[in-house]
Amino acid sequence: MLMDGKKLLITGVLMDSSIAFHVARLAQEQGAEVVLTSFGRTFRITQTIAKRLPRPAPVIELDVTDQEHLDTLAERLGEHVDSLDGVLHSIGYAPQGAFDFMNARWEDVATAMQVSAYSLKSLTTACLPRMGAGGSVVGLTFDAQYAWPVYDWMGVAKAAFEATSRYLARDLGPMGIRSNLVSAGPIATTAAKSIPDFDQFAKWGEHAPLGWDVKDPVPAAQACLALLSDWFPATTGEIVHVDGGYHATGF
Repeated sequence: MLMDGKKLLITGVLMDSSIAFHVARLAQEQGAEVVLTSFGRTFRITQTIAKRLPRPAPVIELDVTDQEHLDTLAERLGEHVDSLDGVLHSIGYAPQGAFDFMNARWEDVATAMQVSAYSLKSLTTACLPRMGAGGSVVGLTFDAQYAWPVYDWMGVAKAAFEATSRYLARDLGPMGIRSNLVSAGPIATTAAKSIPDFDQFAKWGEHAPLGWDVKDPVPAAQACLALLSDWFPATTGEIVHVDGGYHATGF
């Protein structure tokens, strides 16, 4: 199987509609061992959702803004797995104020940047003691080439996120570890509900050559799984678009 014997850390599983949930599900179906993360009020929710996977997965506490959580992550992972072959970064957050570009306060922008961009580096660094050559870091982005309606400082954070992945690719490459991103089209997840006027993206499929279903996270999850596998051994610093081809059309 594609992920036979692999051990993965997957963040961002909140509901069974999330891309991260389907990455975890597909990974288990393909032979992987999976550990999930959550924190705070959502921790119990993630524990409940984890029971809907083919095999219940352990959930460990991780707030990427808490340095103690990051410093102890590798040790706590050791209670469940002795090594890591891959990490999925599916973390993003911006306060409501960050969705008003001209009026956003720095405090809101700083939160968006730390949680949605810098955390790719901090999470990867925290996992390195458990990772070795052949490892893969995969993150989820939303195409940061453009100034999207309503996305505002979250879009800026995603641009920083994409740059962070390239720098990780540069610095992790000599260790044999890859860093890649999947740029998914809009998915109606829990996170999407925090974006004002997300419904503006409902017509995405009208311009995507292959069409697009905002309620189907599986294609993006499949791409993540492929990048976490051994099938892309010489690919790093890449952004794979899974958006029905929208990015190529010029709309």
